[in-house]
Amino acid sequence: MKSAILSIDGLVEAARLLGRKRIAVAAAQEGSALEAVCAAWQAGLAEPILIGDLAAIDALAAGLGIDVSGFARYEARDHAEAAALAVKLVREGSADALMKGLLDTSILLRAALDRESGINSGRLMSHVAVLQTAHYHKLLFVTDAAINIAPDINAKIDIVLNAVAAARALGIELPKVALLAAVEKVNAGKMPCTADAAIITVMNRRGQIRGCLIDGPLALDNAVSAASARLKGIESEVAGDADILVAPDIEAGNILYKSLMDLGGARGAAIVMGAAKPMILTSRADSADTKLASIALAALAS
Repeated sequence: MKSAILSIDGLVEAARLLGRKRIAVAAAQEGSALEAVCAAWQAGLAEPILIGDLAAIDALAAGLGIDVSGFARYEARDHAEAAALAVKLVREGSADALMKGLLDTSILLRAALDRESGINSGRLMSHVAVLQTAHYHKLLFVTDAAINIAPDINAKIDIVLNAVAAARALGIELPKVALLAAVEKVNAGKMPCTADAAIITVMNRRGQIRGCLIDGPLALDNAVSAASARLKGIESEVAGDADILVAPDIEAGNILYKSLMDLGGARGAAIVMGAAKPMILTSRADSADTKLASIALAALAS
């Protein structure tokens, strides 16, 4: 049994110890993505594979003062071809993870989900973030902040399983999963997400969902504060000690994730899970620290 990773620095170090993972960057002619994979190479995390307009990549690298001459390179005429080629490399085992460059997320997801040539695993894909905040006693996973808008109960089960897989990759053998709502009581008529949470909790207790402990519905304070759970009389192995927070919809997930990062001063990493290999969808607005940690998270999850 490996020890659980306790910090973002620990996450990056654990990935470094695995050796460089091959990262296929689709449409790599984008500054923040190029800087991120070069930083990951320097940190011993990644072996970049650059796919796209090679002349534009070289010009961009020269302007940034980055040497990309030693990386594997593939020419692609447009974004769709770049996405298809990056996915092909992952599917064939020539790359360990997929990374977004200068293309729309929808183009990359379309290539990844193609029934004949994609890397679909049969499970719904979802965004999984891991955060380190001074206000919580361990790393905290948040899902789904970016992919699934209004997941139904089956989608929520896949979202849970994706987050559990990411948590287990960080050494958390039996992740504690809190299904969030505004209240901790079931109100199926006015708050359908509370009924979904209750059903998924029962499925976990009956062994239909394995590899984790699930409880819900739980309000956020109940999920992360043992004192709050005690005051409300909640008896739960998850309440006050959750590893994973599952939002009821994308609005709640996105606001929670960005609140922790932008207002709470959290450090974080985020990937898309559910395909055969993880995907890194860094944004130009992400810090260099977040980009590097996201590549490390993908390396561990791969």
